[in-house]
Amino acid sequence: MPKLVYDFAEGNKSMKQLLGGKGANLAEMTNLGLPVPPGFTITADACKVFLKTGSVPPELADEIDHHVAELEQKMGKKLGQADDPLLVSVRSGAAVSMPGMMETVLNVGLNDDSVNGLAHHSGNPRFAWDAYRRLIQMFGKTVLGMEGDIFEDAIEAAKQAKGTKNDLDLDADDLKALVQTFKAAVHEHTGREFPQDPRAQMDLAIEAVFGSWNSERAILYRRQERIATDLGTAVNICSMVFGNLGMDSGTGVAFTRDPSSGQPGVYGDYLQNAQGEDVVAGIRNTVPLADLEQIDKASYDELMTIMAKLEGHYRDLCDIEFTVERGKLWMLQTRVGKRTAGAAFRIATSLVDEGVIDTDEALRRVKGAQLAQLMFPRFDGDAATDLLTKAIGASPGAASGKVVFTSAAAVEAADRGEKVILVRRETNPDDLHGMIAAQGILTSRGGKTSHAAVVARGMGKTCVCGADELEVDVAARSIKVNGKTIAEGDMISIDGTTGQVFLGEVPVVPSPVVQYFEGTLAADAGDELVAAVDRLITHADETRRLDVRTNADTAEDAARARRFGAQGIGLCRTEHMFLGERREAVERLILADSAEESDAALAVLEPLQRKDFLELLDAMDGLPVTIRLIDPPLHEFLPPLTELAVKVALAKERGEDPGRDALLLTAVERLHEQNPMLGLRGVRLGLVIPGLFKMQVRAIASAAAELKKAGKDPRPEIMIPLVAAVQELQFSRDEVEAVLTEVAAAEGVEWSTPIGTMIELPRAAVTAEQIAEAAEFFSFGTNDLTQMTWGFSRDDVEGSFFSTYLEKGIFAVSPFESIDREGVGALVKMGAERGRTTRPDLKLGICGEHGGDPDSIHFFHEAGLDYVSCSPFRIPVARLEAGRAALD
Repeated sequence: MPKLVYDFAEGNKSMKQLLGGKGANLAEMTNLGLPVPPGFTITADACKVFLKTGSVPPELADEIDHHVAELEQKMGKKLGQADDPLLVSVRSGAAVSMPGMMETVLNVGLNDDSVNGLAHHSGNPRFAWDAYRRLIQMFGKTVLGMEGDIFEDAIEAAKQAKGTKNDLDLDADDLKALVQTFKAAVHEHTGREFPQDPRAQMDLAIEAVFGSWNSERAILYRRQERIATDLGTAVNICSMVFGNLGMDSGTGVAFTRDPSSGQPGVYGDYLQNAQGEDVVAGIRNTVPLADLEQIDKASYDELMTIMAKLEGHYRDLCDIEFTVERGKLWMLQTRVGKRTAGAAFRIATSLVDEGVIDTDEALRRVKGAQLAQLMFPRFDGDAATDLLTKAIGASPGAASGKVVFTSAAAVEAADRGEKVILVRRETNPDDLHGMIAAQGILTSRGGKTSHAAVVARGMGKTCVCGADELEVDVAARSIKVNGKTIAEGDMISIDGTTGQVFLGEVPVVPSPVVQYFEGTLAADAGDELVAAVDRLITHADETRRLDVRTNADTAEDAARARRFGAQGIGLCRTEHMFLGERREAVERLILADSAEESDAALAVLEPLQRKDFLELLDAMDGLPVTIRLIDPPLHEFLPPLTELAVKVALAKERGEDPGRDALLLTAVERLHEQNPMLGLRGVRLGLVIPGLFKMQVRAIASAAAELKKAGKDPRPEIMIPLVAAVQELQFSRDEVEAVLTEVAAAEGVEWSTPIGTMIELPRAAVTAEQIAEAAEFFSFGTNDLTQMTWGFSRDDVEGSFFSTYLEKGIFAVSPFESIDREGVGALVKMGAERGRTTRPDLKLGICGEHGGDPDSIHFFHEAGLDYVSCSPFRIPVARLEAGRAALD
């Protein structure tokens, strides 16, 4: 068995997978000579064994004994000794930051004897009993599974009896009584006594931290953030330092730059006479970090020096947790800090300007998902508003919704399709469900480093914190502020940038980033964020190998996509052109009893299609436009079978002539299929319905000819869908080429129109070398390819059992959202490789929903595709990610 425990001095920041982010960074700070309390880390490998077997590895106990003995020697005191005992924290630390999702226990080592020794040695009985009650409270929740309200209610009762609302007003005797109350509650609710053996406390806490990897909230967070399920968590055992020894002590969180805006400066929160959990929990409002200069200048100056050193060492914004114990500064954690989307772009470009990183590294540090967040609308500054209060803008965005006071209510309302704002005094990790469901989060306590702020920033969710003017009454389901009462269900709006909270719904306007992509706001117009986005998207365009096209069926969509940077159309769905008032012509085609009637119906449709293609090709002049011939079953253009049958039956019951409806019903019954997605559609329609594909190709060709005569440069590409065998494609290709030749001769123009196919069936992928004989390009239709490979009906499964699959960890993410690399992805690679064995210059693209998914774009780059195609709004995201993929 490999080594399972590492002293802080034995690791470094590159060992995150083994030591977790917290342990690796504690080791790095130790090696940098920073003031880190001594300790050791139990590896994530030990956690993996625990999760697999239900018990810790048998060798772990001896390794912990060895490191505890070394720690006791360094500190000059022992666990459990009666006078001045060694106390430790037991904290989680996964390789990927999961703030607040797993467990922590502080003050491990206290018991009924050592608490008195701690009181005597510190000269502060209140501190000792406060530390003991915290241990029992954390241990009860974390290790013994007790409800947190049991302890919180007891604290509130103690404060009420004292006639105060402030925890600090509880004296040593009050806290001593609370300890007895807590111990009695432990016995009542668990049937066991609070353990007095410090080593037993430690072992149970370690197992609880391991187990918290699979807690409901941790699983939910990993799914939300797409974190692998098999990483496990390390556990950090760190000697305690105390920020609650009096007003010359305290605890805080600092950022080397503002995580909301990216601006350099002094950012963070500090809380005197408190332990670290008090800051991130938001249970007391903090003071700004800058105030520490007046409170304790020596510690402030040392902290500023350390912050500069850490940012220089990590070459990025750092998030730092620290404690001051009676004037002595201790560093408890650092990590590359979570930041808002806007801050990510500003920080990346600022570090380039400062010579810290190059532009390639800056591009690596921003993500398509962050760019997508920046494209969301924001509140209209000219709109009439009713300002309720202004607090701390903790995570940018504009969010409006109905007020709810519990996470359960948020989830229920979201399930009903309602938009809500989750309002809490402060959030805790158990609120994650509600935070995900809500449009935004508003808290009356806490600051930019509170749980609500940190998690909201990580999720890109709008958040306003520390709105202390709000009197949040969860029991009454109401908020009181400045003489107004807001009840659950009332509409409010929150601005995560300014911290403003408004009554009612505030209108929104496009973001400056969208205006930049639309061409209505110049990159040098003075907006720092737009300038940063411009620099990095420009570099992505210079770096990427993949082209980015759009999925567009109308000239309006095509024009917008072109403004957003599209290099052509990768998918025009021609079936959308048969909807609306054109349904009647389609019905005539389906009802036709003769070739003459069929030709007459097609003759009506052809000029309409020609007009569509004329506008589309003109909007994309000079760029390729891949036009997919009609794909879905024809019956989709007719009324539903049941609806039509009822309509005909009611007419007959009333003695009326159902007329045309009866004819339609006969046609619908004739065309009805048990599984139409596997029936008469795609290339099969072209082969079975004479003249259908020919009509579409004539419309494309004649539109292109008209534009060409007008001096334009139309570049249509004709795509034949749902091909499974080269024989299908060859037959259709011959028909298409004949029409193209006919129109070219009639119009007196010359052109070369590529003809290709959509690879959306597994058989097409595995016989791609044959299909490439008749295709000049492949476009992978990964929506259908995913359905066919998994045997899923997308229209049904996402609403039936996908949620169960996600909850059980069978899926980390829906395969319709991000490409299934092992299955569907393997078919894409196979199709690409086999197709190019036949035709080395075969053009390869992808036009499913995956074309706009950041993770999938990296896969398509690796697979050697030439372009991705996505919806117009996601083009900037695809451009950015294609650039990042080229740097992998």
